[in-house]
Amino acid sequence: MSFEFWYTTIIIVLMSIALTKEFYKPALIVFTALLLLIIGNVVSIDEAFSGFSNKGMLTVGFLFIVSAALQSSGAFENIILQILGNGNTSTFVRYIRFLFPVAGLSAFLNNTPIVASLIPIVKSWTKKNNLTASKFLIPLSYAAILGGVTTLIGTSTNLIIHGMLLEHGYPGFSFFEITKIGLPVAILGLLFIALVGHRLLPSRKEPIVQLDENTREFVVEMKVGEEYPNIGKSIEQANLRHLQGLFLFQISRGIKIIAPVSPEEKIKLSDRLFFTGLPQTIYELQKTPGLHVIKDTDFDLENLDSDEIKTYEAVVSESSPLNGQTVRDSNFRNRYQAIILAIHRSGQRINKKVGDIVFRPGDTLFILAKKGFDKKWYHQKDFTLVSSSLDIYSKPKWKGNLALILLLGLVLSAALNLVPIILAAAATAVLMVALRILSPEDAQKSIDWSVLLVIASSFGIGRALENSGLSAIIADALVYIFDVLGPMGVIAAIFFITSGYTMIITNNAVAAIMFPVVLTTVKFLHTDMEPLMLAFVIGASACFASPLGYQTNYMVYGPGSYRFTDFLKIGLSLNLFLGVSVTALIYFMFYF
Repeated sequence: MSFEFWYTTIIIVLMSIALTKEFYKPALIVFTALLLLIIGNVVSIDEAFSGFSNKGMLTVGFLFIVSAALQSSGAFENIILQILGNGNTSTFVRYIRFLFPVAGLSAFLNNTPIVASLIPIVKSWTKKNNLTASKFLIPLSYAAILGGVTTLIGTSTNLIIHGMLLEHGYPGFSFFEITKIGLPVAILGLLFIALVGHRLLPSRKEPIVQLDENTREFVVEMKVGEEYPNIGKSIEQANLRHLQGLFLFQISRGIKIIAPVSPEEKIKLSDRLFFTGLPQTIYELQKTPGLHVIKDTDFDLENLDSDEIKTYEAVVSESSPLNGQTVRDSNFRNRYQAIILAIHRSGQRINKKVGDIVFRPGDTLFILAKKGFDKKWYHQKDFTLVSSSLDIYSKPKWKGNLALILLLGLVLSAALNLVPIILAAAATAVLMVALRILSPEDAQKSIDWSVLLVIASSFGIGRALENSGLSAIIADALVYIFDVLGPMGVIAAIFFITSGYTMIITNNAVAAIMFPVVLTTVKFLHTDMEPLMLAFVIGASACFASPLGYQTNYMVYGPGSYRFTDFLKIGLSLNLFLGVSVTALIYFMFYF
């Protein structure tokens, strides 16, 4: 054994330990390992940094922008909410309606921003339907992972392996080449979760937000419009009774005041519903079809552009000209180019219509205003304090529709080989910014540079495994042990070793380490490359038993109040089920 072999082995082992123990950020650990391999003369500088210009890595960067544009447009948020419905269905149907659309989105978009944007949507939906988020957030991550293995652009891991194939002189994957195995695997995995897996998940209720004297209690008035779907239904039937962080305390019906509100009270057209709650829950309430707080062309919530309109909280000062005036008489809309969504008055619940409320010093106003409102009014006598409130993502409907059209163009151009995938992704990203679907600032922020650094560094680490002979040793051992079982044994070994490795380190790093091993195994066996590469590419993304190996798992870890063992319970069984499924599918498709 040469010095390069032992040196590389030590570096890879230390890197794996550091990633497992999370000593530092994965990007720093992987890049440091690459630098040490350069110092040890295992790889040249050109080989080490070839990944920084790799087409696969650059494609991932452009897809971050595309995904962020879809997220900010609200295009798939609206789709998901429509599909989820009111939750009054069987458990199996509820999961099918939830999982398949998420997987479908993940097939064509980076799953990280999909999961990031859907976590608050899922949590809000479960609250409204008296369900537990812990039953849905792990399935959200798993559905995104499973959807990612169905197309070339579904996950960065696919693009890394595709890029490595190109780097080694092979044609790489076509857009839908992975689909023939990935699609049935994804369907089987989703059905497993809907039928069996969800039973292995905990049911942990989040602490309910108590609205008491210690809470900053904002009051909002909503008018029932003709398009409200629950007209004629009771408060209980309309799911307005047990809203977390929100309380319906009064109904105004003409000159009649109904308070307290009975669960059996029927909702009628033009009713004014008075809620008290937190800014986040109040803003979410504005999105309910048929419940209106405002009718204003500049502040149309259905076509709000969050690049131009923001939410703020402003505290009325002692010397404010607003004091003593009603909201209606104050000309607030024209004076401040803003509208009031809700009002908080410390120690007192306001039971009047918002327009009839008389401003007092210390009132906190939850408002929608043009961008820069805080800077304009912060030092003025009108308010003692002005601050940004919620980060909202919203775009006019036409921008959301245009974003979906651009995504469809990306998919078709890449799938039909009209242009190289990197060109399709780059052009789509540029158009998303040029058409103001995503601002240049948000486009820059959307790129996860740490992920790109891991991917780029991974190419050099993969080359080091080849140069040192370590990949050949591992491949030789793999063939020696499993070849006696025939092709099925080798396929299963590649899947389970790769998938098992993702339990302790990131899937992108696993792709870099295992790629030369799989490539060398193909050469040793003198067999077709495609079946082994398909087992490898799916195994590299099949990280279900740990929150550490895949970013989306880690993202739902905290919001779902999960423990490490929760991933083990459902993840190990899903990994085993999919491993058997992948092995059988590949064997019967290529060898039977």
